[in-house]
Amino acid sequence: MPTESNPAGQQPPATEAAMWAIRADEAARSVTRAFGRRLLFLPGTHIGAISIPFRGIRSLLGPWHYWWQAHYVDCLVDTGRRELATKTRFDGDSRPSAGRLASRLVTTMRFRNFFRYVNDYYDDMAWLALSTLRLEKLAEETRKPGRRRNAYIRRKLTLQFDSASTDDLGGGTFWSTKRDFKNTPATAPVALYFARTDRRERAQALVNWLNGKLLHPDRGLYLDGLRLRKGQVILEDAIYTYNQGPILGALLELGGVENLDRAAHLVEAVARELTVPGTQVIHGDGTGDGGLFTGILIRYLALAARDQRLPETTRKAARGLVFSTAGAFWDGRWESTSDPKYPGPTFSPNPLRPARETYPAGTAVELSTQLQAWMTLEAAATLAS
Repeated sequence: MPTESNPAGQQPPATEAAMWAIRADEAARSVTRAFGRRLLFLPGTHIGAISIPFRGIRSLLGPWHYWWQAHYVDCLVDTGRRELATKTRFDGDSRPSAGRLASRLVTTMRFRNFFRYVNDYYDDMAWLALSTLRLEKLAEETRKPGRRRNAYIRRKLTLQFDSASTDDLGGGTFWSTKRDFKNTPATAPVALYFARTDRRERAQALVNWLNGKLLHPDRGLYLDGLRLRKGQVILEDAIYTYNQGPILGALLELGGVENLDRAAHLVEAVARELTVPGTQVIHGDGTGDGGLFTGILIRYLALAARDQRLPETTRKAARGLVFSTAGAFWDGRWESTSDPKYPGPTFSPNPLRPARETYPAGTAVELSTQLQAWMTLEAAATLAS
């Protein structure tokens, strides 16, 4: 008989690693088949629909959320790394590999963005820069060197980050081309990008600015940002889950006693402050852009869980957060066996609310929320392996 953890009635996987890999593959197939499509029917293109059911040309003319697509690239790279390890394509030999889809998606983003990779938001560009770096490494490991396109992206976007990371407000990175807001959402991923591209001094300066300006002294979490308004500096003191992720990544990438100590304290603060009471599950942040927030944090918690430089208690805490949140997303899914528009599982935006409640039958399902669950399951699969 089918069960909640084994809906098709197959034999259960032999190991925990196999179980999480199967779940991650199901999420990957669900997203790529339901949301992935050609841009204007052009062969060789691939992009994620913002929501399904897809509304045809009206959807193509509406918002397309550059940064959601950047995280779609990251998720495909996650799956591609598992493909590399198992020598098996996630969606069968007759369909493109995850790496191939990721490469098509990066190219298609330029077409959709009016033949540019530059846009008005530096955090958006930072997410694409980070995912493209990972895609380039995957290409190298599969002995399929990346195109000159990847070097072009790196060159173009690095210039943008240099321009946005100024001495105004003592440092940090502007959020947008309006240059009136320096915040964690832009500064942290740019710092991580600089760290991963051997500009460690520049990365450390951004991390130091975040520590000095936006780290809450009592809660141990990073606040949103500093806004310039009519000559006044206004602290935006909201705390968002996803802001903690890339700064955690930057601290780990840079290493050193102080950074690793700060990373350990940050994991502790996340476990204390950002979980649903009585659980190790990171709370959700709803739909829209918030539909990605929990998944982004989980991605970087998985890096902490594997980092042997951190104390064992920190690694154990990070590991528990990843598996508990991934398990909650999986347990709350619903699966349609009759509607071809929804192949595979649909996940809730909030881990502890069933998808049947947050996405009742007939409602539009957003790409951001499904990417979030997918990247969380990939994080669990990475740790289980």
